[in-house]
Amino acid sequence: MSDIQTLHAAFAARIAAILHALEMEGALPAGASAAAVTVEPPRDASHGDLATNAAMVLAKQAATNPRALAERIVAHLERDPAVTSAEIAGPGFINVRLADAQWLDEVRAIAALGADYGRSQAGAGRRVNIEYVSANPTGPMHMGHCRGAVVGDALAALLEFVGHPVTREYYVNDAGSQVDTLARSAHLRYREALGEDIGEIPEGLYPGDYLMPVGETLAAKYGDRFASAPEADWLPEFKARTVAAMMDMIRDDLALLGIAHDEFASEAALQDAGKPAEAERWMREHDLVYDGVLEAPKGKTPDDWEPVELPLFRSTRFGDDQDRPIRKSDGSWTYFGADLAYHMQKATEADELIDIWGADHAGTVKRIKAAVAALAQGEGRAIPFDVKLVQMVQLLRGGEPVKMSKRSGTFVTLADVVREVGKDVVRFTMLTRKPEAQMEFDFAKVVEASKDNPVFYVQYASARIHSTLRKAAAMGIAPDPAALDRLGPDDLALVRMAAQFPRAVEAAAAAREPHRIAFYLYDLAAAFHALWNAGNDDPAKRFIVAQDPALTAARLFLVAQIAQVIRNGLALLGVEAVEEM
Repeated sequence: MSDIQTLHAAFAARIAAILHALEMEGALPAGASAAAVTVEPPRDASHGDLATNAAMVLAKQAATNPRALAERIVAHLERDPAVTSAEIAGPGFINVRLADAQWLDEVRAIAALGADYGRSQAGAGRRVNIEYVSANPTGPMHMGHCRGAVVGDALAALLEFVGHPVTREYYVNDAGSQVDTLARSAHLRYREALGEDIGEIPEGLYPGDYLMPVGETLAAKYGDRFASAPEADWLPEFKARTVAAMMDMIRDDLALLGIAHDEFASEAALQDAGKPAEAERWMREHDLVYDGVLEAPKGKTPDDWEPVELPLFRSTRFGDDQDRPIRKSDGSWTYFGADLAYHMQKATEADELIDIWGADHAGTVKRIKAAVAALAQGEGRAIPFDVKLVQMVQLLRGGEPVKMSKRSGTFVTLADVVREVGKDVVRFTMLTRKPEAQMEFDFAKVVEASKDNPVFYVQYASARIHSTLRKAAAMGIAPDPAALDRLGPDDLALVRMAAQFPRAVEAAAAAREPHRIAFYLYDLAAAFHALWNAGNDDPAKRFIVAQDPALTAARLFLVAQIAQVIRNGLALLGVEAVEEM
């Protein structure tokens, strides 16, 4: 990491130094906790360049009122040549205005740091495991999987950028009844590959054409050996080979989005290794599992319901509405029981767990959070755990719902969408809404060349900047910081927007919300386009002023750094910063 400080980091350090000085003066008690002190742009830009809540946070510890403490802080700030004014607002917030030289230094910092501008060590090396996608290995990826995949992948990149070692993990649900169904579907396609007329795909099996190549591969390997054999003879082998083929397909689909996982954890392997049984023993030792009888279903009790004693996890201790069985009456593991063991395994190698799930899993969140909380309590350590729920995506074409895919049998495949509109369009669009918000993906709108299409608007800013740089180069003018002090108020307003990037990155990482970066990039692109348009009305505001090469070189240097910030932000989202469109 470079020792170059960005503007917000530098002023956070300045405030920290002032607070230390106040300790030395006796205005603050020794060791006063400043963990909640922030230095960030005020919500209303007219209030200043930066604002701090230091006086509000520390007044109680200083045994004084916030405004009185704010006056002491302001007295120090007013002696700083980088500060042109420091004012107390409301009950004790402090608004600061900076000298223009500070913003020009930030432009130079962007140039010096390049691809590392915005990078930090805020994560302090805390290991994070992010599980995302984890689609059942029963077919190709669809757009519901796509949104979670992009959110998880962008979050992983964001957390790495702020200093977290990240493990990208995919949990392969290869131990459930759906995998038996998959193997039976593959066996049907295997018989078809041998020349049998299989007719219509029976209800309950997977109908998609994607299993035809699997059937052909099985036929080539086994001939007619299993064509009429009992299911017990071929089911385990067909299950393993078909799951492997599906996972190869899923990896290929994800690769189209530029996504690659570090780990693929198999539910079947987890059970074969006895991990759920180990988890149960551990839970019993810590009085977290007991043998009990579930309450009868609410409402009308089914005629065949009988009270059965089952091993139950004490999830009500941790906020769940009832204790949950980890085994079924036949002794097999419930999905929750296997999932509990899986999360225990993940927690041994990470300091924090994040799961990205589809919104249809909302009912499972409380119980799995209870399980991780129990694990943390039993081990006597904090294990932060967050579940991000991602809503489905409705596909439209010109406002009309898109028809199903024959290949998949029931849905439009991710691969079809990416091949039609491109990886960058898909990835950026998936991050233009909060994950929990409903999303429409209209094939016509996502490729539209307009301000209303965020991915176009941001990439167009990058392309416009590079076009300007090429035009200037043809005139013999190159970016040069020598005359940066020639930049005017409108130019500096753009610098102020760019300078928010490091703070935006840290805030997005702290909130575990990568979509904030997409929002920030749109705002930065809007500020750039607004300045471009101002040049259309006033030639003196153009980036290329032919009769003033020094000013032109300074503005070119500025916009080159705006392009760098856009490039850095798009890289976190897994999107290319194009140089021409």
